[in-house]
Amino acid sequence: MSKRLQKLSDFEYESPRYIPFGLANFRDIPHIQNLTEEKQFEIEVVGNVLPFKTNNYVVDNLIDWTNPHDPMFLLTFPQKEMLTKNHYDEMATALRNNEDKKIIQTIANKIRYQLNPHPAGQLEYNIPQLKDGTKLYGMQHKYKETILFFPSQGQTCHAYCTFCFRWPQFVGIDELKFASREISSLIQYLREHPEVSDILFTGGDPLIMKTRILSEYIQAILDANLPNIKTIRIGTKALSYWPFRFLTYNDAEDLLNLFENITKKEIHLAFMAHFNHPIELSTNEVKIAISKVRKTGVQIRTQSPILAKINDDYKIWAEMWQKQVHLGCIPYYMFMPRDTGAQDYFGVSLIRAQEIFRDAYQRVSGLARTVRGPSMSANPGKIQVLGLVEVGKKKAIALRFLQGRNPSWVQKPFLAKYNEKAIWIDELKPFSGKKFFFEDELKQTLSYSKLKKNTEKNRTGKLKKKVTKIASIINKTHSDSLEDKKGLDWRRVGRKNFS
Repeated sequence: MSKRLQKLSDFEYESPRYIPFGLANFRDIPHIQNLTEEKQFEIEVVGNVLPFKTNNYVVDNLIDWTNPHDPMFLLTFPQKEMLTKNHYDEMATALRNNEDKKIIQTIANKIRYQLNPHPAGQLEYNIPQLKDGTKLYGMQHKYKETILFFPSQGQTCHAYCTFCFRWPQFVGIDELKFASREISSLIQYLREHPEVSDILFTGGDPLIMKTRILSEYIQAILDANLPNIKTIRIGTKALSYWPFRFLTYNDAEDLLNLFENITKKEIHLAFMAHFNHPIELSTNEVKIAISKVRKTGVQIRTQSPILAKINDDYKIWAEMWQKQVHLGCIPYYMFMPRDTGAQDYFGVSLIRAQEIFRDAYQRVSGLARTVRGPSMSANPGKIQVLGLVEVGKKKAIALRFLQGRNPSWVQKPFLAKYNEKAIWIDELKPFSGKKFFFEDELKQTLSYSKLKKNTEKNRTGKLKKKVTKIASIINKTHSDSLEDKKGLDWRRVGRKNFS
């Protein structure tokens, strides 16, 4: 056993049995009995549309059940206002009428498709393909240096966040889900694209997997000896929602040894850890788990969206960043809630978010000022709100790209007209001129991607259908036209396609 590890048998906490709570059993939680029957029904209604799962660690250690507005309760238990009134009433009526499960599922899916399930062009523009034309639907490649990989066994979490922009991964609609077991395809793609230096294992939560399975994925990458790969990232909330994964699980030590082996291969291993509130950093379990992970050579970077009713207060962010630095973590990102799912419930205006970021930033030392934000992960890229400026007698919102579909956009400041209510880039208008500087190039880039996709689709259709050339062209053109119209239904009509 490695000297850096405390023997698990000597660990002062016994490993609790993981107990998930969802629609089937959340009323078994003793604290839930203190809620009104109406409140319990509201949880059930929304939980039939948006993913709902928590666990005994969250329930027993992170939620203050004496506070009806407790942030961790709102973060993990569905609330009525997370759906529009029409959507809520439709599902509530179906449940009150004891409709068949298939009918309830149909209603839920209809609502889900109206919640912009794949924002930022993830499904249309981010799916990579091999040089032979094979689409890799369990991966995404938006920014040149980084590819996202969704291991199929990791497409769930120890608990679900009610704001999660990856909610389509968890609702059972296969066509909305990213997942792959094809590590060989990922390796082939990495060989074909030497510009990629970072692999992000994401989900879901990759650390929901057993160490043996995670190790098979990672070891295949290490054995491939890819000179371009410098960093492996793991997007996870396990430290917050189930720290026992690193402490007392029967393969916890194997997991830590895996991390150490990666760093010995001179591959940088980074945890993209999600902490949304300081309370998540307060338990002894999470503190010890962080310490154990860091001793393997892993670097823990922390990120979170700014969320109304959860952490929309500069004091909360300042405290959270200070705690993270104290525990040896690196504050990384403050995000804006993505335009999907329950965004309207959690949304904070861009101006207010920047003020909260600024006020928190001013109250921490330089070690915590590694954080960047507030940032929108939109279709063009990650757009940071820098603040307000005055141009003559007019106010303007200053922005810049932290990441872009075109790397040359990065760090170029640009201005938008003052809009105190805007919560996303597509609600902003250029301060001068009719377009933002990147719009024409973005349209050209996305149009090329769409054209390429449709050309491949045409070619496949011609091979599969034994029809005349003229009929094939007519039918395919008509089909593509219909698909384009359907695609528009996923977005907010009348707003710019920056989502």
